[in-house]
Amino acid sequence: MMNSNTASYFLRPGVVLATIAMVAVVVASNYLVQFPVQPEQVPAGLANGVTGIFGIPINELLTWGAFTYPIAFLVNDLTNRRLGTGAARIVVLVGFALAVLISIKVADWRIALASGSAFLAAQLFDTQLFHRLRHGAWWKAPVVSSTLASIIDTALFFSIAFVGTGLPWMTWALGDYGVKLLVALAMLVPFRALMIVTRPANALT
Repeated sequence: MMNSNTASYFLRPGVVLATIAMVAVVVASNYLVQFPVQPEQVPAGLANGVTGIFGIPINELLTWGAFTYPIAFLVNDLTNRRLGTGAARIVVLVGFALAVLISIKVADWRIALASGSAFLAAQLFDTQLFHRLRHGAWWKAPVVSSTLASIIDTALFFSIAFVGTGLPWMTWALGDYGVKLLVALAMLVPFRALMIVTRPANALT
């Protein structure tokens, strides 16, 4: 629960920057999730390997939103590490409200609703789990929290957004989760690099 320092923490440059980044990532992902990856959009050198995976066409497996949304976990984890769980919750809650409002303008209302519900549940879970694991090996907290939170996010988002539409939402969900795992691993590189400038300082718990 946020304490009396919440207002002053929200005005800190780091929290404001993280909130802006979070909103930008979520809104971009909500827009891009409306566009499946088409075979002709895959680089020629990779076409034979990825235009059909396990017999599933690429446009029934992936949307472009799968490649941008995992960055939200990086933003959350870096905020958590630098400013604490309370500040990370502020970023999640404010980011949730702003992202939903903006997403209604750039995406279908159902996608905006699904995104808000999934985002809030997954990011708050990620915040708490990261905090519990942060004192272990440097890679453990971001990998474990992002991996498990992505399950919540993917399940909630695709079931709310696309059930009953006739779209291949189950295979999109599987493809989306697979990409989230790969991107979560890739995000270890910037996470490790930014650890130098995200050492805990006056954390809000």
